[in-house]
Amino acid sequence: MTQIRVLVVDDSAVVRRLVTTALRGASDIEVAGVARDGLEAVRMVDELRPDVVTLDIEMPHLDGLGALTRIRDKHPRLPVIMFSTLTQRGATATLDALSRGASDYVTKPSNTGQIADGIAAIRDQLVPRIRALAGIRKLTPGTSVPVVRRERARPVVAPVSALLIGCSTGGPDALARLLPRLPADLGVPVLVVQHMPPVFTSLLAQRLDKLAALSVREASDGEPVRAGEVLIAPGDLHLRLRRSALGVRVGLDQGPQENFCRPAVDVLFRSAVDVYGAGALAAVLTGMGQDGLAGARELAATGARIVVQDEDSSVVWGMPGAVAGAGLADDVLPLDQLAGRIVATVRRSRAA
Repeated sequence: MTQIRVLVVDDSAVVRRLVTTALRGASDIEVAGVARDGLEAVRMVDELRPDVVTLDIEMPHLDGLGALTRIRDKHPRLPVIMFSTLTQRGATATLDALSRGASDYVTKPSNTGQIADGIAAIRDQLVPRIRALAGIRKLTPGTSVPVVRRERARPVVAPVSALLIGCSTGGPDALARLLPRLPADLGVPVLVVQHMPPVFTSLLAQRLDKLAALSVREASDGEPVRAGEVLIAPGDLHLRLRRSALGVRVGLDQGPQENFCRPAVDVLFRSAVDVYGAGALAAVLTGMGQDGLAGARELAATGARIVVQDEDSSVVWGMPGAVAGAGLADDVLPLDQLAGRIVATVRRSRAA
């Protein structure tokens, strides 16, 4: 078995012990080394050549953001997972890191005094991400998910009524590149599920609002869905759509997790089946796992259009790859081409 070599970087001895203990419990992961600050991390990346780095944000001498910038300059494709606190300050720094090229992030356990609970929390969050991100670098030729083009018995005639977007790992950066390319007069509402905890989704919406021509904000329970607006599902709440006498409205709830996620893409997609049917346009972007696959299957059965991000431009081709591999995607495109295809699809459908 090929070992995934991980460099652990954190200024806290307690956290370093928790992380290394959690990782050593995985048979396919090896702790290649530990660093106590950003300067040591940069040096050890060059010396050890790890497959993945876990990087704390707040450290002496050189913080995580500074270390990330130096690492990215010399190792642009090395997976780096930020280790963040579940606070507004931690969320802000994490989003900064993602915009600078961090691959993903995990949140530190809130109570490191409970050793067993802390190790379990870190293991559950970190190990799957390490495997997914390291898997990209270790793929052998011919192991990629084959793309099965969707075959339609007849052309779609329903006008697009809403754009639904689902994403996870790599999603914040993908959204920051996609949404600014959508025009203010797109003419349909946009609903987004990005796997993120509370606080993070609010700050993400604020950042995207500054970049996009469309209005972007975190969704509120019961509010109407309107063209020209992008609503992002809040962390730890599912976003469902429902039709009322006053139009389509947002419903937020803490229903059971789906695909280990809340919010879940499948929940949004499934709720759109009855509300929009063939009038939905779904886009599945970069992300780990298969969230969105079951919902995409139900949307496809109504005749809804589905586009996905391609493998080369995805940080992890789990979510879009699952949809493409199941033959549910009308188009599989690089991220930089998705906005153009979305706009053309919306306008063509509404002009017919």
